[in-house]
Amino acid sequence: MNGRGLITASMRELERVKIIAAVIEGRLRCFQAAERLQLGERQISRLCRRYEACGPAGLVSGRRGRASNRELPVDLRARAMALVRERYPDFGPTLACEKLAECHGIRLAKETVRRWMRDAGLWIPRKQRPPKVYQPRARRACLGELVQIDGSDHRWFEERAPACTLLVYVDDATSRLMTLHFTQTESTFSYFEATRMYLEQHGKPVAFYSDRASVFYCKGHTATPGKGVTHFGRAMYELNIDTWCAASSSAKGRVERAHLTLQDRLVKELRLRGISTVEAANAWAPSFIASYNARFAKPPKSTFDAHRPLRADEDLDAVMTWREPRRVTKSLTVQYDRVIYLLADTPANRKLIHRYIEVWEYPDGRIEIRADGRSLPCMPYDRLSEVDQGAVIEHKRLGHALQVAQALQAQRDDRRASGSPSRTNHGVAVRAKDPLPGTKKQREFTRADLAETILQFAQQPKAPSTPGQRSAGTR
Repeated sequence: MNGRGLITASMRELERVKIIAAVIEGRLRCFQAAERLQLGERQISRLCRRYEACGPAGLVSGRRGRASNRELPVDLRARAMALVRERYPDFGPTLACEKLAECHGIRLAKETVRRWMRDAGLWIPRKQRPPKVYQPRARRACLGELVQIDGSDHRWFEERAPACTLLVYVDDATSRLMTLHFTQTESTFSYFEATRMYLEQHGKPVAFYSDRASVFYCKGHTATPGKGVTHFGRAMYELNIDTWCAASSSAKGRVERAHLTLQDRLVKELRLRGISTVEAANAWAPSFIASYNARFAKPPKSTFDAHRPLRADEDLDAVMTWREPRRVTKSLTVQYDRVIYLLADTPANRKLIHRYIEVWEYPDGRIEIRADGRSLPCMPYDRLSEVDQGAVIEHKRLGHALQVAQALQAQRDDRRASGSPSRTNHGVAVRAKDPLPGTKKQREFTRADLAETILQFAQQPKAPSTPGQRSAGTR
């Protein structure tokens, strides 16, 4: 206990002596002393008896000066730190604690090991460690050697429109803006669209440098098809473009600093021109890129342009697709995105049963099933039957029939995929809604069920109408 602690304890004990003496002299009641000392009345009575027997010394705790019951052996600390210094000098407190228990039978709390290692100088807390020094990295030598890409979610149109994402492509050698593309979200198809614009305008760079977002980086080998390769990485590999991921934001500082400038200047330029839609902003972006590069771009060290032209055999429509493997069932069907696709019953397709083939999804929403380098004709199968357009319905029962038709149409709208890609609609994720409540049997309608329901409504007797009451459906 330090000096301040001793002074505090002494003041507390002196106060206790005064209060107990006042109780004995009759100047205080027991309950009043208990309230002041925050003790029970029975404890106050015991302290009074000890004071009468031993004087003020009787109020001192009997455990003062004695070792704690939980005190560890004196030589245990020295032995544990000797082992850590000899065998585990570069281990953290948690791992060192585990090894002491596993290999030497010394079982300690990890916080105890942490405190002992800190006092022995074997471990430095993170707050006391010197900050890491990130020295600036030299620019690349030529244009197109390394292109940094990133997305910035911001209110680019301020209060005139909802927030959206701007995909920014910055050349590392010159800090030039290569491509600006406004989109709703930072998705794979959004990067496909922006990268296609880049390739068609400038050509193929040597490498793209990005962060570790899910579009570019796959944490687990089974997270996406292709043993840890994302769809964007697979597309760039087919185009012979390397994709690298930065370990920190400062590593791709060119594009990060460009975000700060764009969030200031670009927002105000859009306001001055009255632009409040993504389409209008994308149409005006090339003129802003030209003015930005004229002011902020740096000359490269080398005049060589590392961009490569697209080859004639490189089809961007086929490369920039979302591909997933699917297994062909014994009934020659493939299920993808909650839709079943029927394959033609041919000898060639029968050889594909129980094999994995690829389902390609294009940015415009088209679905293509491919196997062995060829496209397989398929037909989507709708589990919900079509409405019988030939049913004759009496106008009195038309309202009931329309209710049935609306329920059927709602289910079909929920189950069918929209005309745009299921994973992105210009950046907006699209998924089928939850089905209607009830069991699967209750949710599935067939043509016979609908026809039977309509006939039941049509065969019901007409309700007698009272004089002066107009019938439903008539004017």
